[in-house]
Amino acid sequence: MDGEMNIQWFPGHMAKARRTVRDNVKLVDAVCEVVDARVPRSSRNPEIDELTAGKPRLIILNRVDQADPAATKLWRERFRASGAQVLETDCKTGKGVGAFTGKIRELLKDKLAANAAKGQAGKPLRVMVLGIPNVGKSSFINRVARRRAAEASDRPGVTRGKQWIGAGNGVELLDTPGLLWPKFEDRTVGENLAFTGAVRDEILDTETLGARLCDRLRELYPEALTARFGLEDPSGKTGLELLELCARRRGFLVSGGELDLERMAKVLLDELRGGKLGRLTLDGPPEV
Repeated sequence: MDGEMNIQWFPGHMAKARRTVRDNVKLVDAVCEVVDARVPRSSRNPEIDELTAGKPRLIILNRVDQADPAATKLWRERFRASGAQVLETDCKTGKGVGAFTGKIRELLKDKLAANAAKGQAGKPLRVMVLGIPNVGKSSFINRVARRRAAEASDRPGVTRGKQWIGAGNGVELLDTPGLLWPKFEDRTVGENLAFTGAVRDEILDTETLGARLCDRLRELYPEALTARFGLEDPSGKTGLELLELCARRRGFLVSGGELDLERMAKVLLDELRGGKLGRLTLDGPPEV
């Protein structure tokens, strides 16, 4: 159960999403990429840089309320060093979202000046909003637009088609479908996306995923296991052993007194996604 996992997720609509980005990027002045602050590396599609080459970039670090603040600071500095603007948001409460259009106008100040020089001061700034499934992209757009402009769901791959959405302050957004890439070369990336719900649970072995999450928590945030589940020092135990201990603590048993590890794994994933395990960042510090 602690062995290799093969996490792949690339249905037909992902190929269509890629074509949508490629066909429409020429229509926009900038690209806004929504990233899950809990997994800032894993939730960035490596193909986006190529698909949107040459466009100014704003990175939205969403769900900062659930991420480790120290890690968020390091990632913010890393993204800025790469030439991107950064905005930290919590789309559930709306924190940080109000600064979005100001950030875009700052990012595109040269474009605004050029438009004014040509007598086109009222011309809207057009921004493509990108992100992998379940990073909060649709919720972000709805917050910015102050209405239900994009379909939001906790199920990966819900957003469809092309939508232009007014964001106010002379900014228009182009919503795009959530975009994954064909293959996760790094197992950790695939696991992180599975932990956070960017790939559907039903295509994975839930118990294995739960054991791997216990492994990761033991390495990065052992206090999440000790505090939430009342475990003693988790060091030296495998992920499966920790999952079993958590199940025993919660009293998750099936007929015959065996541990219900599948139920425990689902609860563990739900509690991670709901922020009940504390403020965690599962991607390690960024390379500098």
